[in-house]
Amino acid sequence: MSNIVVFGAGGTAGSRITAEAVGRGHRVTAAVRRPEATSYLPPAVTVVTGDATSERSVRELAPDTDVMVVAIGGGEHGLWLAAAYNLVGALRGMPAAPRIIHVGGGSTLLTPKGTRYLDEPDFPEEYRESAMGQAEALDFYRSSADGVTWTYVSPPPLEFHPGERTGHYRTGGDEPVTDREGRSVLSYEDLAVAIVDEIEEPRHENRRFTAAY
Repeated sequence: MSNIVVFGAGGTAGSRITAEAVGRGHRVTAAVRRPEATSYLPPAVTVVTGDATSERSVRELAPDTDVMVVAIGGGEHGLWLAAAYNLVGALRGMPAAPRIIHVGGGSTLLTPKGTRYLDEPDFPEEYRESAMGQAEALDFYRSSADGVTWTYVSPPPLEFHPGERTGHYRTGGDEPVTDREGRSVLSYEDLAVAIVDEIEEPRHENRRFTAAY
């Protein structure tokens, strides 16, 4: 059993990661900006006010924590880089520092041409700013996160929606996992399964992975 802090536990991804972890017997602290708006989380969850971009918040929650999951949402360009920068800075050098699992963007995955999906000409402009923020966070982990243990998780770049929990998925690295028709599909529920599996049995330390059916 692990002690897990989920930043953004009230969101679409964070709430499912929280429920999956609690369902498997882990101790989960939901770190959210508005605790009063999280009544739908499982009763076993400890809800606190927390912010992944606040050094004080991270340091207060880090003791006795095994994993900090970053599942924050929002369209602000600098939000995810700020969270990554803050967690790495706050945890670096800390004895028994928690591992970071950052739920990132699928648009940072590579197309068959070797370019990022977010760099394609037809990538929706309304999502480009947030996609660039997630890409910068990934670059930061890869270049500047020495002294901490991290994992960056990318869902499929296109077909990723709330749906059914099947408990089945396949994993990959920097390219989407595709089926025989070339589709990369996953539910939020099964992304949560993949993340809690990674918490229980680490296989992608200090690197990115993706998952799909």
